[in-house]
Amino acid sequence: MSRRIPFLILLCVLALAVGCTNKKVSNPLANVGSKQPDKVLFDRAMDAMKHNRFDVARLTLETMINTYPDSEYIARAKLGVADSWYAEGGSTALSQAEIQYKDFITFFPNMPEAAEAQLKIANIHYQQMEKPDRDYTHAMRAEDEYRQLIMQFPDSKLVPEAKQRLLEVQEVLAEREFRVGRFYYLRESYPASIARLRSVVDRYPLYSKADETLYLLGQAYEGEIALVRRRAGNEVAKARMIKEFTNGAAEAYSRIVTRYPLMNRVDDAKARLEALHQPVPKPTKTAVALNKAEEDSRRETGMFGKVLRNFQKHPDVAQATKVGDPTLVDPQMVSATEVVQKATRAMMGTSTPADNNAVSVEAIGKGTPPANQAAPRSDTENPKRQLIILPRRHLRRIRMNSNPMSHPIRTNSNPTWLTKMARHCRLRSK
Repeated sequence: MSRRIPFLILLCVLALAVGCTNKKVSNPLANVGSKQPDKVLFDRAMDAMKHNRFDVARLTLETMINTYPDSEYIARAKLGVADSWYAEGGSTALSQAEIQYKDFITFFPNMPEAAEAQLKIANIHYQQMEKPDRDYTHAMRAEDEYRQLIMQFPDSKLVPEAKQRLLEVQEVLAEREFRVGRFYYLRESYPASIARLRSVVDRYPLYSKADETLYLLGQAYEGEIALVRRRAGNEVAKARMIKEFTNGAAEAYSRIVTRYPLMNRVDDAKARLEALHQPVPKPTKTAVALNKAEEDSRRETGMFGKVLRNFQKHPDVAQATKVGDPTLVDPQMVSATEVVQKATRAMMGTSTPADNNAVSVEAIGKGTPPANQAAPRSDTENPKRQLIILPRRHLRRIRMNSNPMSHPIRTNSNPTWLTKMARHCRLRSK
């Protein structure tokens, strides 16, 4: 019995030592209660951000980054600095947040948080986007950043959200281009209107007023037809131009019928096709189903919401569709100059533009070239030129009657009065 007592005491001491051991430091990265100093600084910064103390949070994170550059939390700390600027809001803070997010993507492009950083960059410009009749800088930047996210991180779970936001941004940009095209149409500047409206339907096919845009495009072509008919000129050339503009109008009206068969301008487009003596196409079932899905996904803004929009900076994007993929690569845009050049080629009967890189051959006359003339010398007298020296009192009359670009004294064809004056001077000298 006495031999067992020391053994039992030893077991108790070992059990007590094991029980007093701090197990929290075994895996500090996985355990929230870790006592590592970099983790302590990171937790303090996150707590400061929760209480909207963004300056304190940034200072704490910068201290952790500079003190522990090899910490496991360095990436999360850099992202936390950007998040603090983003949460603070304001134009200056959002600009700083964009810079920090871009730095994070540069240093950690393969982390899952890189897609989130890219989305927040796009959201920064989306939040500052203005109405279609105002500055569209942020709208263009938002479009570029959302496209960058979709193409750079195609497997990210944030892609659907980015696509929907991109559709809303493109709705605003399309509305702006449509208003510019309508302005040119009302001023009867038809080439500029055609260029703008064609750019809208080619670049933003999911625009809520695509049918109205195409109908106005057809009307612009018909306006050109009316101008050509009122203009005097060669009837053959005028007929060619009228045919070219008629084909453009028919193409616009036909696209309404085939691509947007359930929208408001379908009946008007069919009537214009019949007036132009053009065939009226029939839409396919696929096109009808697609257009129906697009129209059903749009939302209408109520009367109260329209009143509030007058006092808000952000545009109304309720009409943006929820179905379909946005345009990621812009097609080649057409300019007003190209519209005029195309009409001119049609008038001249040439369907293809002239090649600026064409090589021409100039035929030179046959035979031997003439002999080279002798090089001129300064001491050689020219027998055809004669210098006449006149008294000073006659210079005023010479200046008044001579050409200021060529001195009459040194010309071969002197006027009659100058010849008489020179003869008089020679007689006086004798």
